[in-house]
Amino acid sequence: MTHNILKISLLLCSFFFFSLHGSAQELDLADGKATFKNYCASCHNKNMVDDMTGPALAGVEERWADYPREDLYAWIRNSQAMIAQGHPRAQELWAQWQPNVMNSFPNLTDAQMENVIGYINGVADGTYGPKPPTGDVTVDGVAVEKADNTPLFIILAVILGLLAVVLARIVSNLNYMAQVKAGNAPAERRTLIDILTSKGVIAFLIFAGVVVGGFTTVNSAIETGRQQGYQPEQPINFSHALHAGQQKIECQYCHDGARRSKHSVIPAANTCMNCHSAIKVGSNYGTKELTKIYASVGYDPSEGKYIDNYDDMPRSEIENIYKKWIGDNYVKAAGILDAEGEAMIEEQWNGIVSALTDPESGDNKIAGAIEWKRIHNLPDHVYFNHAQHVTVGGLECQTCHGPVEEMEVVYQYSPLSMGWCINCHRQTEVKFAENDYYDSWELYHQQLEAGEREAVTVEDIGGLECQKCHY
Repeated sequence: MTHNILKISLLLCSFFFFSLHGSAQELDLADGKATFKNYCASCHNKNMVDDMTGPALAGVEERWADYPREDLYAWIRNSQAMIAQGHPRAQELWAQWQPNVMNSFPNLTDAQMENVIGYINGVADGTYGPKPPTGDVTVDGVAVEKADNTPLFIILAVILGLLAVVLARIVSNLNYMAQVKAGNAPAERRTLIDILTSKGVIAFLIFAGVVVGGFTTVNSAIETGRQQGYQPEQPINFSHALHAGQQKIECQYCHDGARRSKHSVIPAANTCMNCHSAIKVGSNYGTKELTKIYASVGYDPSEGKYIDNYDDMPRSEIENIYKKWIGDNYVKAAGILDAEGEAMIEEQWNGIVSALTDPESGDNKIAGAIEWKRIHNLPDHVYFNHAQHVTVGGLECQTCHGPVEEMEVVYQYSPLSMGWCINCHRQTEVKFAENDYYDSWELYHQQLEAGEREAVTVEDIGGLECQKCHY
């Protein structure tokens, strides 16, 4: 009996020893960061919370919580093998992300994978590394909206103004009493109007007006172009979720200026026609929105060709062409009755006219550029070059514009403030490896190779110099 108790005690001691030993092991998040950068960063977003080529990695432990830890290791080492074996979670991920194949990493150790997972969790909840470049205050990694203190300032200003009037009145009364006591008769008591119209009060009001006016002017200048959440209705219902998300059209196919110039450019209707000369009926709106593009460039979808002398064509003939197209390819195809069909044709034609004519100028022509409403518009005193960020820096469009591939109607995603840009320059690591643009930075290359420097940020190469953005 004593022998058994001793044996059980030894086993319990061994269990607690190894449990404590295991819990005492700390994750090497620096190693996790290096492993993520070397193996994962090409496909997964480094902010951990947004999708990129692969899914967002934040919460990966929770998503695999129903399976043994070894299954997650096996997925990272060889995802296709697990899919072939019929693992439920592996097949679920493949169904969601195919045909994107995750690279295999058979040489990663369990410790390296735990370090990466720890690094992912730390970045996602804000406990490791720099905070996301939003300029927002964070509590426990969660962004907290800054309170608007304007009402408080107004109340304080009113209180201070009333105190100033009361004090001025008290001073006036004291002066009056002093005159009476000194025998300076007749002593004159200053009225409230005399106090409010005195030189001192007028000078103070002028000074306060200059301060408030200057503050308002500067603050308005700072806010120019910054309309976070701005989501105007466009003349054509163009769905980025359909084109960039579902159809996987690259951003730079339409906004081709982003890779080679300062501006990303709004694509011309001819870019739309590259696809829609063949795809003539939309999946969301039928002919309704696509016909606006055809009318703007003078393309006859019924004949499959551009219309000769379209600019000089009478409005009635243009109307007949596109009403016939809508009737043949939308109303009749849907089997809609005559009266209802006629009303639908008229409704769609009126929508085309409304979208493509300018009521302010009185221009009755349908043909011409589509008047898209600009969403992002930095002030003239700010210099921003898309090519510098997209081609040289290798940034994804989503870094500034958010998950556009999920937006039915695009909106201004980022705050676009000076602080937001500066934080990004402080935190963003420059991609020195195999980047000819940075070959001249020999010292930094040497320091990186010698292990003296972990990374080079935009700040290190002059990204915070005033003249870089204000010239």
